Order: sequence, then structure tokens, then C-alpha cells
Amino acid sequence: MPRFAYPCPDCRTTSNVHDAACEHDGRRRPEVEGAYVDVLSALSTRPYRESALSDDLEDWSPLHQAVLRRLKGDRRVEEREGLLHLLTVEEYKEKVSRPTSEPLRTIYERGSVPGAHDNSVFALVAFYEMVGLSWQETREQVVEWMYESGTWARGGFEEASPEELVDAKKHVYEQGYGWKEKARAAKAVIDRHG
Repeated sequence: MPRFAYPCPDCRTTSNVHDAACEHDGRRRPEVEGAYVDVLSALSTRPYRESALSDDLEDWSPLHQAVLRRLKGDRRVEEREGLLHLLTVEEYKEKVSRPTSEPLRTIYERGSVPGAHDNSVFALVAFYEMVGLSWQETREQVVEWMYESGTWARGGFEEASPEELVDAKKHVYEQGYGWKEKARAAKAVIDRHG
């Protein structure tokens, strides 16, 4: 089941220590979490027009607006027919299972090639951790991708199975490493490969 850690809507920290350029630097966890709880509580009861949401919440602030933007950007809330909908766990998991932004989209859609395997798997594991999938869900997603994309069939692995390969990347998940640098490096190799 996807998990949620109430990240800062700007720098995504889950602690009181914000990035230097963060627009919410100085805000404490209870204030950030409170804004999320306000928005999520309202959206969990029914779909809302964005203007009605801000009107209904008594203490609507720029932080609440930033939280709503983050929830929409992270695809946890979507707008349908002018109404904001909070996605169910299954809807959210379905939405984030296929990366849609580059360079992850290239890796996911075209699969990896020898020379890009380590960076590709690293990037996907880190991405699924970032969007809140559990380790088991992450493992299942990456193993399935290796078969469906033809990555495993292309060869070039020391491991005996996709499961063994993904298990060797569990530290990436546990440490919460970022995915962008590895994804860019993998995409460059995939693009050169043709």
C-alpha cells in the first residue's frame, strides 16, 4: 500500500530542516502536516471545486494552497469536470506505476540496455520509493517492468533472476536516494543504443 509522509510542498523534506531556497523554510512539521490534514480531510469527504475548498477551510493560507499544488503535482489529487478528487489508494498506485516524465518515461517505455541496467533499476526503485510505494510493491513493479519491457531478455546481468537484481537494490529504497541523476545517465545510454 502506498504510504504518505507529508512532505514540504516545496523542497519535499519530511523533517524541520528545509532546503536553503525553500519557500517554506522555517515552517515546523506540525504546521506543514496540519495544512495537509486540513486539505485531505475535506477532500476525503467529497469532491470539491477549488474555490469552494479554500472558502470552506477556515484558515486557508498560502501553505494550504502550496499543499494542494503538491498533491495535484504528485497525482494524489486530480481535477475531473471542474472538481478536485482525492484518489483512492488503488487509483493512486495505478497512476504512479507508469512514470510519465522524462527521463524515467524513456526507461520505462523502452526498457534498459546493457550499460544502462544498473542506473535504470536504481532510478526506478528510487522513483517508486519517492512516490510512496511499499518495498514489496516497488519490487513487484520493477520485476514486472524487467520482463514486460524486454530488459531481462536483453541480458547483461550478473544476477540469476530479476528478483535477485531488484533485491540487491533494496538499499536504494531504504536510504531514499534520488532518481534523477541515475535516470538521466540511463536514458543517455538507451538513446544512444537506438
